[in-house]
Amino acid sequence: MPVSVRYKPSTAFANLGPEFSDPVTPARFPQHILRRRNQIWAARVGLDTLSAEEWERSFAAFAPLPRNMPSPRAMRYHGHQFRNYNPDIGDGRGFLYAQLHDDAGRLLDLATKGSGQTPYSRTADGRLTLKGGVREVLAAEMLEAQGVYTSKAFSLFETGEALVRGDEPSPTRSSVLTRLSHSHIRFGSFQRHAFFERPDLMRTLLEHVAEHYAPEARDADELAAGVLLHAVREAARLAASWMAAGFVHGVLNTDNLTITGESFDYGPWRFVPMSDPSFTAAYFDETGLYAFARQPEAVSWALAQLGSALTLVCPVPPLEAALAEFLPAYQNGLRTQVLRRLGLAETELEPDLEFLQTMFNWLTESQVSWDQFFHDWFCADAARAAASPEAARYTDAGFAPVRDGIEKRGPVRAERLRHPYFQRAAPASLVIEEVETLWAAIAERDDWSLFEAKLAAIADMRDALSISCHQSVVAGA
Repeated sequence: MPVSVRYKPSTAFANLGPEFSDPVTPARFPQHILRRRNQIWAARVGLDTLSAEEWERSFAAFAPLPRNMPSPRAMRYHGHQFRNYNPDIGDGRGFLYAQLHDDAGRLLDLATKGSGQTPYSRTADGRLTLKGGVREVLAAEMLEAQGVYTSKAFSLFETGEALVRGDEPSPTRSSVLTRLSHSHIRFGSFQRHAFFERPDLMRTLLEHVAEHYAPEARDADELAAGVLLHAVREAARLAASWMAAGFVHGVLNTDNLTITGESFDYGPWRFVPMSDPSFTAAYFDETGLYAFARQPEAVSWALAQLGSALTLVCPVPPLEAALAEFLPAYQNGLRTQVLRRLGLAETELEPDLEFLQTMFNWLTESQVSWDQFFHDWFCADAARAAASPEAARYTDAGFAPVRDGIEKRGPVRAERLRHPYFQRAAPASLVIEEVETLWAAIAERDDWSLFEAKLAAIADMRDALSISCHQSVVAGA
């Protein structure tokens, strides 16, 4: 297999031993139809030189990569699911396939979704619908374009099986996804060791995290508190970036939040069409626990559960001190992410927070299109806003303090407005109606043109925004 010289394999997680994961056998599929190959990120991890046949062998049949894990591993973890503790979960339809370092030296995972049954599948089939795979690709691409710290949809194959599901017309087409992520170690990974009262395994996992993801944690008086502080700061920034993007993850259980603060596992996600604090993504979220405006609260609650698990090996006071950092980290992250999306300069923290509150209140009251607003006012371009389909809303008296706040801050890198993307009247967007329309074309006619056109529009937006985001698996080359 002609991997490039940039390919740097690792078996770091597998080396932790059998208490952390289980070897599994990948499913065998009747078909391997390539639907998405992320060549940009393949180059960054040294896999861009794989032939079509080698790509298929690696990411549809899951033959081991050179000098990497000899077999996939289903990771063990527990989790609070809608705030109910579940000790009967783990990787149920996916596994850790390989680990490798990117061109920035970071340890990344290649992990799957829809790759077959594992010891944690229970009665499920371990498969992923093609619609689910398409939605994963779309969510990851849009969030990356907006500078959100997200996993990447690395590969998607249609697999030729007819799946029966209760939440979409059945039988439906099947797929297997491989995503590239900066760790799959979840809050629930630590909860499992606390549940079984295994301080030895907890310390082993903490050492692993400090070595590969949070080296600054070693400077803390207590390693566990240092790791928790790292998770608090990263998760706060992530929650802030979702709010700036108008993104609703849908399922913020403790098994869907990682210690690196990376957004991943896109099931019932949605982008808000207009600001609505109660907007939910999952039809089964009947109480609105993970509604748009409650996401910071949900992440903070999940961090508290992580802190509780870490009391197995750490005194309470340093853990409480780490958790207290969430609010200031979230506020700072929200300021950075919203102003970055608007192409505006940051000022003093308190005035920025007042401006953000005023802006969010107006967005909710006016019901202006979320994406259109950020498109119109990027780099404080009042002339473009005046030509917008939403221009009439910007003449309302209630908008005056928002406009004043935008103009006071001024643009950052205003030359970006010369990009052709900003000559468009409407921005690239991904509300649910658009997703359903492009999926209907695939489901009914096997027409992938709308899907490809949407990805092209998102790529155009990413190029136009040129966001220098958090150093992560989403950062541009």
